[in-house]
Amino acid sequence: MTKTQRIKTAMSEENKSKKPKRSALHITLSVVLSVVLLLAFILYFAARWYINTYGDLGFESIMFTLLSGLNGVQSGLIGDYLVDGLLPAVGLWLAVSAVVFFTSKRRLVLTLFGRLKLCLYPFSRAVRYVLISVLSVALVISGGISVRFFEYFSRQTEQSVIFEEKYVDPLSVKVEFPEEKRNLIYIFVESLETTYFSEAHGGASKEELMPGLYGLAQDNVNFSTSSGVGGYSAVSGTTWTAGAMVAHTAGIPLKVPVGMADNTYGKDSFLPGANSIMNILKQNGYYQTLMVGSDATFANRAVYYNTHGVDKIYDYFTAQTDGIIPEGYYAWWGMEDKYLYEYARRELSKISKEDKPFAFTMLTVDTHHIGGYMCEYCENEYPEQYQNVISCADRQLSGFIEWLKAQPFYENTTVVICGDHPTMDSGYITRNVSGDYVRTVYNCILNSAVSTENTKNRQFSAMDMMPTTLAAMGCTVEGDRLGLGTDLFSETPTLAEEMGTAEFSEELAKASEHYSKKFIYNIE
Repeated sequence: MTKTQRIKTAMSEENKSKKPKRSALHITLSVVLSVVLLLAFILYFAARWYINTYGDLGFESIMFTLLSGLNGVQSGLIGDYLVDGLLPAVGLWLAVSAVVFFTSKRRLVLTLFGRLKLCLYPFSRAVRYVLISVLSVALVISGGISVRFFEYFSRQTEQSVIFEEKYVDPLSVKVEFPEEKRNLIYIFVESLETTYFSEAHGGASKEELMPGLYGLAQDNVNFSTSSGVGGYSAVSGTTWTAGAMVAHTAGIPLKVPVGMADNTYGKDSFLPGANSIMNILKQNGYYQTLMVGSDATFANRAVYYNTHGVDKIYDYFTAQTDGIIPEGYYAWWGMEDKYLYEYARRELSKISKEDKPFAFTMLTVDTHHIGGYMCEYCENEYPEQYQNVISCADRQLSGFIEWLKAQPFYENTTVVICGDHPTMDSGYITRNVSGDYVRTVYNCILNSAVSTENTKNRQFSAMDMMPTTLAAMGCTVEGDRLGLGTDLFSETPTLAEEMGTAEFSEELAKASEHYSKKFIYNIE
């Protein structure tokens, strides 16, 4: 064998040894990119499903839900995601992968300038890698924009000083109670907007879906952003139930700090450094309860209320133990509102006989998206199910209020009715509400110990409800402010009025080390 032959043989052997290495590398890279593409499709369709299901709530609500866990979530939502979110993601990933990774000895070749040959399909390895990378990046960016991830991330690069400069610790100022302390019944109505009023009454509906609640607001205390019966604006950190409950009770938004990992938000204690109306009432000898028709551990609501001094929590599970619903019964999020009101009547009858003033909070659920829950009391009066559910909720709540008024404890009891946040049924809003309509959240105070003429054309938010509720109970709040909230019965302007609602909301969306240290981790 000549020297040249030996060299060629050696090179041939070397090339043979390199081929398996190259093949392994290409296989590994193809698998990795394929997985990346699958995750990109999942993220994109998850974002699309979230927006179609919940509407534009901002990324912080997603962060909180993921970090607090999914215990107690309505099973139908999980099924909807699997069908409308995960299934199309996997289906399109399989289809795209089949096209991109297709191989064949037969090739579609384009000849240019009579001699340059360009293989159009199947794709070369380099083209495959570029296509998958570009598509993955495009999907992630598109999904991120739709849920306002990049806006959220951008806000986290800015530090707000609103909590250092404007926050008033509820336990640092004097709150004087009347000699005879009034009871409090606080009713959160799921997704209750003034949008459901008729157009003639300032709403966006052709029909009056809530005549009972409209009449209550008209005849009692109703604070409004308009000159008629109306409600308050939803601002950052208050647009979902847990965030709204925190805002109403502690006068602050619910914020999720960047870097908080795992489902740990509120597992053991929930905002231990934030003093709330529950802390004030506890100091003043109140017996406090929370009643929900779902699993109270969902979004760690039970931990929040327990952390802040509530004595007893009623939920779907205690309703079974107490014989309100049969063992194993399950509908919607646990039990529908007809059972919740039955439970509330029974427990209020007991609680009111104790020798302590009481504060009873309840949260309804039938008007939750999507479409609400049609119980046996609902009628088919309107073309959409959600309209019939809203109308039914109006009748049930109005009936409950009539029952309250007939009770001996009512005379010395202040009743607050509020929506928790705007509805997340984005499909219903798209079909029935014009884009320029300003949506607000319902509020009404019955049997208030004080009154004011300054109820209309106000700028305010859920955070103003804490000092306002105490004032309605006959309390005097030093300085008229608690948390970031202002007593709406007073002459003191709210922070939304001082700053403008949009600027106020934008400031709340910014990061705050002070918030994390003081409220979440309780570090002074």
